[in-house]
Amino acid sequence: MSDLSKIPVTVITGFLGSGKTTLIRHLMMNPEGKRLAILVNEFGTVGVDGDILKSCADENCPAENIVELANGCICCTVADDFIPTIEALMALPVRPDHILIETSGLALPKPLLKAFDWPAIRSKITVDGVVTLADAEAVAAGRFASNEAAVKAQHEADDSIDHETPLSEVFEDQISCADIILLSKADLAGEAGLAAARAVIEAEVPRRLPIIAITDGMIDPRVILGLNAKAEDDLAARPSHHDGATDHEHEDFASVIIDLPEVDDPEVLVTAIKRLAREQGILRLKGYVAVTGKPMRMLMQSVGERVRYQYDRPWGTVPRKGQLVIIAEHDDIDKASICAVLGV
Repeated sequence: MSDLSKIPVTVITGFLGSGKTTLIRHLMMNPEGKRLAILVNEFGTVGVDGDILKSCADENCPAENIVELANGCICCTVADDFIPTIEALMALPVRPDHILIETSGLALPKPLLKAFDWPAIRSKITVDGVVTLADAEAVAAGRFASNEAAVKAQHEADDSIDHETPLSEVFEDQISCADIILLSKADLAGEAGLAAARAVIEAEVPRRLPIIAITDGMIDPRVILGLNAKAEDDLAARPSHHDGATDHEHEDFASVIIDLPEVDDPEVLVTAIKRLAREQGILRLKGYVAVTGKPMRMLMQSVGERVRYQYDRPWGTVPRKGQLVIIAEHDDIDKASICAVLGV
């Protein structure tokens, strides 16, 4: 089977809240005449991102072309989840022209790329490219070291000691695996922030890569689709902290699901979420909220203390049940304390 007959796959990776789902929504609205299929992987059992994307389904990417894998990192469940799902997408009645894979924010992309060499699929699909999103504002602020001054002092005391946090390790692996890097939320970072974020990333990448600033996922699809990188054949150029390891663990991270009663004032909830980020180190929050007197469901998302919410669609016949998925480093997550702050 020639390369021309293979379905191209774009792997979209990036840290928690970097804007992967927003980018995919933009691609769905601007498919350049392509029929898309999408595989979404989430950390936690409540699928928020997949639900968001299905609400945008149309003839170019119908709902049946959007598949979600929840509660399991895609790079750790290749045989059980990824291969069968990809085979199912390739077997759709109308063959997709391009497949988009949104990894979870905690996923390492390189083990996923290795899966494309599996006999069942290697003659049928190819990795067109790996797109890594990085939150420009967060990177510029040095969010991947809990105490930069202390880390610097320790390094100066003993250069042989590696004091990187799990967050920085995930970030660096995602950057190293990329074919193109998108600095998301450029409007929040500003020119100085973009310059600082670009400098951080340029210091980490193992080879020269295009780095492009974007806002709200807006980019010409021609820039990131059709790269023809054949990334599965180029693994040596994509170093990872886990090269040589048979697998990797996500024990440094944990998630909890919080059931919420109806809320009277969303701003009270926003204040509580900011407090959780500030006092309990919550990295990411996403979910749905029922607001008293409102027929529309509220979509709530946060990265650190930055909280965004919007009414996305009517509850209809679905029970008005609020649920939040909260992700934090393992030592920081305490469901009882989280519920106390949220008042549930």
